[in-house]
Amino acid sequence: MQTSRWRLPVLALVLLAAPAVAAPPEAGAARSGGDVYFEQTTITSAAGESGGAGVHSRVWFAGRRMRLESGGLGQGTALILRLDEGQAYRLDPVERTSEKVDLEALRAQSKTDAALAGELMGASEPGSVRVSELPGKTIAGYRCRGYRLKAGSAVIDVYTSTAVPVSMETFAGFLEWTGAADALAGLWDEMRKLPGFPLETRAVVNVLGEPHETVSTVTKVQVGPVPAALFAPPAGYRQRDAAP
Repeated sequence: MQTSRWRLPVLALVLLAAPAVAAPPEAGAARSGGDVYFEQTTITSAAGESGGAGVHSRVWFAGRRMRLESGGLGQGTALILRLDEGQAYRLDPVERTSEKVDLEALRAQSKTDAALAGELMGASEPGSVRVSELPGKTIAGYRCRGYRLKAGSAVIDVYTSTAVPVSMETFAGFLEWTGAADALAGLWDEMRKLPGFPLETRAVVNVLGEPHETVSTVTKVQVGPVPAALFAPPAGYRQRDAAP
């Protein structure tokens, strides 16, 4: 399996700014929060030039299981992670195929990406991030509080709502698995203190003097049990061998 096909957007994941893959907490460890489903649109730009209309994604999260889809319902490929079973699958709804993903290779790549993100942002050390409050606003029908986090070359605006009963701590297991909890320790230390669920994030990072911006907005969120069938290849899908 070519690892580059499944690069994990670590920086966006820390901020819930892009589709994320989750990993389980250590056996027996307790995590706050619960199952959640959300839809979001992510728009990127570089040096003021927009990357397009944005990417729409759908995420189902249930602690040690996660499903990610891009595009409209049933239109794009899906990635299923079953960290409780040590398995991952890529689903192609057009071809009706299921392909196993090399989970260890995916994790190794995520750690590399996390280390690079930490270096670019200057947010790897505890105490390296400064936090201030921003005026609040309403997003997806929820009144949100705003926060600005500054670390090195990065400026990150985050809007959270306590009306959504899922905290940042819910995703701690994922961040530990990807290596982001260590590589972005300064940022993660402050992010986990923010109250509520992040419904919008805007991150600007300067790379070689050029600003790169990512804006992600949650358009729908539901909290509650996620059907187990979403975390397994559907019946009738043909198993395809992984690419070399």
